[in-house]
Amino acid sequence: MKTKIKEFFGRFGVYVAAGAMVLAVSLTFLITALVGGKNAVNVSGPTLSFSLPMSNPTIIKDYSSTALQENITLNQWEAHLAIDLTSEDGHVYSVLDGKVTKVDDDYMKGTTVTITHADGLVSVYSSLEKNLLVTEGQQVKGGQRIGDASKSAADEAEQDAHLHFYMLKDDQKVDPNNYLDLQNK
Repeated sequence: MKTKIKEFFGRFGVYVAAGAMVLAVSLTFLITALVGGKNAVNVSGPTLSFSLPMSNPTIIKDYSSTALQENITLNQWEAHLAIDLTSEDGHVYSVLDGKVTKVDDDYMKGTTVTITHADGLVSVYSSLEKNLLVTEGQQVKGGQRIGDASKSAADEAEQDAHLHFYMLKDDQKVDPNNYLDLQNK
């Protein structure tokens, strides 16, 4: 059987290869014709320009999904899927244009504002003062002040006033450092 296959490809191999090339080129032209020109879909989307959630922030505790960090309030070591920030004036700003989709007052996380943005992104600002500058359902711009940092989060009460900030992409927590320019902060 192996000799018949070798004999076939020895005799007709050039034709088989040429046929495969013609098929590949034909499929390429067909696909280009179907998705090219007027039917093309732009998948690049808008360029997102992020602001910092605080002016000249200092990172108190950085994001870490693998290295455990000490939570002095709860006296335990844990992953920290957020960034704790502080700044001289304590003002907190939206990192991107979006809609305030939730305002919550939770005992452990404190006063929290959730903003939904384009491309499946969500930013969450916890441990805020109760006197917020935004309301649920409100559209906000990147860089717009939404409130002030505080010590309202019971699970980090031993820390000074700070912003507990995290982001989600398609409902999964992600490292905010991948979106924000917090280098040397």
